[in-house]
Amino acid sequence: MRTFIGGQEAVSANDFIELALGTPVELWLGVEGETEEARAARLDAARDILAENPNLPDDVSRIAAEVIEAYAPELFNVIPIGRPFGPVRRTTRSRKGAAA
Repeated sequence: MRTFIGGQEAVSANDFIELALGTPVELWLGVEGETEEARAARLDAARDILAENPNLPDDVSRIAAEVIEAYAPELFNVIPIGRPFGPVRRTTRSRKGAAA
């Protein structure tokens, strides 16, 4: 099954985020190993986008809140597994002297 948003196909979680924001995530978060020149250009572009769309931070917050609300049961469904923390003490009962 294919998912299209505004005529664009979304095939990954990053695609959905990019289509919801209207910008690539890397514009806001940067990329590993980017040069100072690339970082400055990226931040300039981000400032221009925010100047053109001052409601973008509010829209992003609203989208994030909606996603958390929609998936909260799965996000917070924590089930403890394994044994509890700390040493496990084993007790053995002696049968010596036990009443028959």
